[in-house]
Amino acid sequence: MRMSSPRSPSPQFSLSRRTLLGATLAAPALLRPLKALAQEPVDVELVLAVDVSRSVDAIEQALQFAGYVAAFRDPRLAEGITGGPLGSIAVCLFTWSDWDVQNLRVPWTRIDGAASAAGFAAAVDAAPRDTYLYTSISGAIDFASRLFGQRYEGTRQVVDISGDGVNNSGRPLADSRSAALERGIVLNGLAVLDRDPSPAATLAGLPPLDEYYQEEVIGGPGAFLMVAEGFTAFEIAVRRKIIREIATAPGPLVERAFA
Repeated sequence: MRMSSPRSPSPQFSLSRRTLLGATLAAPALLRPLKALAQEPVDVELVLAVDVSRSVDAIEQALQFAGYVAAFRDPRLAEGITGGPLGSIAVCLFTWSDWDVQNLRVPWTRIDGAASAAGFAAAVDAAPRDTYLYTSISGAIDFASRLFGQRYEGTRQVVDISGDGVNNSGRPLADSRSAALERGIVLNGLAVLDRDPSPAATLAGLPPLDEYYQEEVIGGPGAFLMVAEGFTAFEIAVRRKIIREIATAPGPLVERAFA
């Protein structure tokens, strides 16, 4: 009886083995990018939201940006950051106005000392200046809330909202505020008081801005309001505010800065 010779593997079987072997060898390479996407732990994720509505003229807008630049060049700020449990924070800055106008001007940046703080200050200094119309604090809060968790994982997530007017565009402020607080986001405020309010604001019977921010905007564990008595006091206010935001020690609910 003639014995049949062993059959060679079919092309399909060989191809399947090669494909499986190739996939097995490639698996570590496929997993490496996933590890690279792991969020980096920091003490605080801080979002700086800067008002550029029409009530903020060119000089006042320049004073706002100069205030942030000076704050991040202040050696006391770098010392406060490196003194935290992890010794670093993550910060970004965007401008806001109408309900649909939010522009990320400086993306998430890790700050762990004077050099990286100075780099962030330089990026803020070089950021474009634009002016729009309305004041949508609700839109700013919604936009800021979506920025968290992209690259970093902070033990605290804080939004620092600076502005000189009440919400007059977009969805109700209470809805945006509640949604952010439910996620554990802390909302701090920097209210810039106009020493010469417009007749329209006076006739409208609007509440004092510091009271409005305290009652309608800020919220969350340890939330506080910094009040700048005019834009000339903004630099002092923002420096003190950011230094406090990276600290863990509680302070008063409302602080005031004068030029």
